[in-house]
Amino acid sequence: MDESHELHWYAAYVRVNQELIIKSRLDELGIENFLPMNEQVRDTPGGKKKIRVVLIHGLIFIRVSRTMSFSLINDYALNICYIKDRENRHSLIIPDKQMEDFMFLLDFSPESIELVNKNLKHGDRVRVIKGPLTGLEGELLRIKGHKRVIVRLEGVVSIATSYIPGSFLEKIV
Repeated sequence: MDESHELHWYAAYVRVNQELIIKSRLDELGIENFLPMNEQVRDTPGGKKKIRVVLIHGLIFIRVSRTMSFSLINDYALNICYIKDRENRHSLIIPDKQMEDFMFLLDFSPESIELVNKNLKHGDRVRVIKGPLTGLEGELLRIKGHKRVIVRLEGVVSIATSYIPGSFLEKIV
């Protein structure tokens, strides 16, 4: 397959409060995308209501070919700006495994994760071998005194699991 037509995950900045509009437009175009969202309970004049809110403001993930990534801006006039790879200044490609782990972790348990600084020091690469997060790969770090697995989308964002016992982890060599 021609590299320009191979599908990749890209992270794109959008204007704050435009995330749902961009997602809707991508859905209309039949383009795979991921907008991290979280359910929250809010007090309203009509009582408590569950609502879905954007978890990372101004950011959406889009899975398209390189050609289509340009087309979304030039031909479809989407107001997005792809995050650049610091080394080669091209649009940053997020590896499929990292994106799958990121989406899985957010889908699995949004209330037991927390967004963490994307500039954390690199720790050991680990894989979860026991429990409901089996197969998840990331970095082992201590946050608030507890062992956590960090799933990092390089140059974009990182999320941390809740505490995971060391016996549930194996080092990736």
